[in-house]
Amino acid sequence: MLHHRHAHASRTPAVRTAGRSRTVLALAAAAAALAGLAACQTASPPPATTSVAPAKAPADRGARDGEAAGHVPDGTTVFDDDLPALANLDPALLAALQAAAADAEQDGVTFFVNSAWRSAAYQDQLLREAVAQYGSAAEAARWVASADTSSHVTGDAVDLQQTGGSQWVADHGAAYGLCRVYANEPWHVELRPDAVDEGCPEPYADPSHDPRLQR
Repeated sequence: MLHHRHAHASRTPAVRTAGRSRTVLALAAAAAALAGLAACQTASPPPATTSVAPAKAPADRGARDGEAAGHVPDGTTVFDDDLPALANLDPALLAALQAAAADAEQDGVTFFVNSAWRSAAYQDQLLREAVAQYGSAAEAARWVASADTSSHVTGDAVDLQQTGGSQWVADHGAAYGLCRVYANEPWHVELRPDAVDEGCPEPYADPSHDPRLQR
């Protein structure tokens, strides 16, 4: 239950009441002024900050030019056929690789690619580097063919990474017509359609023994 007080008549003189009222009004006006000043300061915009994300750097031109010549990025598989290195392969070779790779994935093996198709300029560069590394053209020929004889330049070869793919081809590739061609390069794979019925031929010791490269 609420209890109400009875109002009593004020005994304060009127003049004192009026003076106190003016004081209260003055204090209220001062408080309002201070509040207004604080509001203005709060409303002022904060210092400018960089809130827009910086523009992305343009794609590296060297990387684009490299891919156009046949370079492949890390992690490339035989299914990345939007890259020139794979798109420029012989279609029958690419189809055989992808069919084999699809079956290899059931064994937990991925066909990662080190190299496939290469431009003639890229192949010539690799040959020059091999001569510098091995000390002679004859020794370099055991590892790198010239641009006019290379099966990479014609799109007829792929080099698989040594992460299981090349071994899987050695064990099962003949069923797809895929064979390792050089004993010293177990990663180098080419298409041999007859291998489906006859098995892969004995690999050459190295590219310098391949009669196709003797020009």
